[in-house]
Parts: sequence; C-alpha cells; structure tokens
Amino acid sequence: MKKERWAFLDTGNHSAAYNMAVDEALLDWHSKGKIPPVVRFYGWEPAALSIGYFQKAEKEVNFNALQEQGIGFVRRPTGGRGVLHEHELTYSVIVSEEHPKMPVGVTEAYRVISEGVLQGFRALGLDAEFAVPRTEEEKASLKNPRSSVCFDAPSWYELVVEGRKVAGSAQTRQKGVILQHGSILLEIDEDKLFSLFHYSSDRTKERMKRAFKDKAVAINALCSNRVTLNEARIAFKQGFEKGLNIELEPLVLTEEQVYQIETIQRERYENREWNFRR
Repeated sequence: MKKERWAFLDTGNHSAAYNMAVDEALLDWHSKGKIPPVVRFYGWEPAALSIGYFQKAEKEVNFNALQEQGIGFVRRPTGGRGVLHEHELTYSVIVSEEHPKMPVGVTEAYRVISEGVLQGFRALGLDAEFAVPRTEEEKASLKNPRSSVCFDAPSWYELVVEGRKVAGSAQTRQKGVILQHGSILLEIDEDKLFSLFHYSSDRTKERMKRAFKDKAVAINALCSNRVTLNEARIAFKQGFEKGLNIELEPLVLTEEQVYQIETIQRERYENREWNFRR
C-alpha cells in the first residue's frame, strides 16, 4: 500500500518569535490547501523560554533572570506550561482535523501524532511509552498544575522512560487544523530552568526543583553513548515516518512565504501586547 506523502521542513535555529511565526504560517497555509500536512523540526537561537497561551507572564516569569542570562521569550499559541528551549530538538506537526487518521477527540488525536515521537525514541534505543494518568489525583493535577514548568509532570499520552517525562508537547486547533508542537530534550539545566520563574519562597523553589529530577529526564542522561542533535534529527524523522505511516518530502519555502512568516513574526510574536496579554 502506497504511503501518504507529507511535507518535511527543518528550519534550523532561529529566534523564539520566528519559530512561532513559522508554525502559525504553516497552519494557515494548510488550512487553505496550499501545502500538505507538515512535520517540522527546529531549534532556538538564542535559547528561549516559551509559555503556554493561558499562562500569566508577569506573575509567573522572572524577566530579570531572562535578561541577565540572555534568554529569549515568547507566548505560544498552544496551551501548556513554561519550557526552556536550549539543548533540544523541537518538532511540530500540522494536519487537518478532517484527516482520516485524526480522531475527533483532542486526547486521541494527541496519541496518534505522538506515535511519531514514541517511534523516534525507540529508534534511539530507548524504551519509551505513553503516560496515562490513572488515579483521580493524577487527572486532577493536569487541570490544576502546581508548577509553571512544563516538564514537571506528564500529561495524557506524553512520553516517559522509566516513569520520567522525556518529551513535552502542546496542541491547538484553529481554522480546522491541528497544530501540535513539542520539545525533545537532549540535556536539561535544572538550575537555569528554575531560575526563570517566580516562587512563593526559596524553600518552595528548592523543593520543586528536587521533585522535578524525579519527574523529568533528558535523552543523554539515559543513553550510554551521547546522542547528537543530528542523530536525534535522523531518529525522529524516521520515527514520524514509521509512527504516522507516511513518507516525508522536503518543503522549500518561496520568497512570498518567507515574507509572510516575517510579517507574522513582527506583528504577533515580537509584539508585547501578544506576549504579555495575560
């Protein structure tokens, strides 16, 4: 049986505002039938903190720490909590809600898309599995997170190895299109991550940081041989092709498309009104 062909775009390292603008542009183009479904890989230069659409920026984020460490900042169009994007491979998947492979329910669609991430971890030799909150307490914690940090706990169908979260993802649906993007960590700098948020006390901060180490882990803390970013790219591209049963073909952006991305970047994601809207 012939596999469906999706587009593949690796934009390399860019600013936080540019990265979010590309995802928004891809969603818009796909909604208009201009491009097929897309798998995209990207990185962040400089390192950046992204917060979820519903988070309160000034209440939760320590902007003095961001400035001191030269870390960028952006509000994502997706939900979820804060992520420090530094030593990671970031992915996004853009696909129509009406696609025959996409279940109607948000959680089940999340599981289908995340199968690509799962297979990527397995291509690296890691025994990853989906997290499924089982107790009422675990389910309640997803609705009322105690921390501003994304990797503090796994949500439905996020990826865990030995019980610890190895990838964090978020999703939005706009214009009949699903956008899911997420972080695949190669390394975690817990001290830097926890310096970027406000806490009720230093004691609370230290307690949460200690607990975090039991809840989250990066690829290179699990692999005996260090995985490079390029090796991760290869493994996760294979993972998405296998997990979604697709073939990926390069997407080359036109000058007009690049201009559209830069316009979105300037008007939305570099706009203080967007980033500090809550």
